[in-house]
Amino acid sequence: MNQGSTTEPPANLVGAALWMLGAVASFTTMAVAGREVFKELDVYQLMFYRSAIGLVLVLIFAALSKGGFRQFRTRRLKLHFFRNMIHLVGQFGWFMALGLIPLAQLFALEFTTPLWIAVLAPFLLGEKLTKMRVVAVALGFIGVMVVLRPGLEEINFGSIVMLIGAVGFASAIMFTKHLTPTEQPLTIIFYMALMQTPVGLVLAFSQLHLPGFIVCLWLILVAFLGFSAHYCMARALRLADAIVVAPLDFIRLPLIGVIGMVLYAEPLELWVLAGGALVLLGNYGNLMAERRKS
Repeated sequence: MNQGSTTEPPANLVGAALWMLGAVASFTTMAVAGREVFKELDVYQLMFYRSAIGLVLVLIFAALSKGGFRQFRTRRLKLHFFRNMIHLVGQFGWFMALGLIPLAQLFALEFTTPLWIAVLAPFLLGEKLTKMRVVAVALGFIGVMVVLRPGLEEINFGSIVMLIGAVGFASAIMFTKHLTPTEQPLTIIFYMALMQTPVGLVLAFSQLHLPGFIVCLWLILVAFLGFSAHYCMARALRLADAIVVAPLDFIRLPLIGVIGMVLYAEPLELWVLAGGALVLLGNYGNLMAERRKS
């Protein structure tokens, strides 16, 4: 490690940690808010309202920012479309699983997203499948087996849907990697909301109705937290390396485990925490290898 890296201002690390804690709080609270929405709406209606409210929030933000609506100009609509449809699969898996499995298990399986990127990147991005990536994926697979315990526990539909959702998120991230050289983050978020809203409307149309006032507030919170979570994470990554920031995300797992136990009487299973830790270890090892390579 060179001298410049050892003398990095502590404020950067503190700031990164604070922004990452904001992301953790946003993701965790969004799970609780989503559970509350399910008391009145199904997953299709939740996804439609989330996209529609998110679109309004993005338009307001753009109107108040310096670049205005000019920030939405793009010549890559086709790539935006493919990115947003596969991201919709990820969102559907996450929200569907939210109502079917314990919160801690949901987050533990969501943590496999970076490992799916390691698996898919050689095919979709032409990146090399390194030894460390193979080790990381192997650790992640063992972690998933620890969480699900096939043969000892019945693998339920919610777990399968969440794993499919993690693959969707991983694929969407790789599409985003193709977009970021030319597109601003707000542009990507705008087209995500713009394209997913009509699809959500079609899926939810047969059951669509205006929820009560309290559920409306929860819906607004879900939409806002989805924006704030990714914004906080982006700010954290600007202040410190991913290798520093990523482990802080693991705080989500024990935190949501305690919340699930207190609010929904879900058992806090050590198997889920142990499996999640193995998945995190695989992710962390992969990050370390990528850092050395760069």
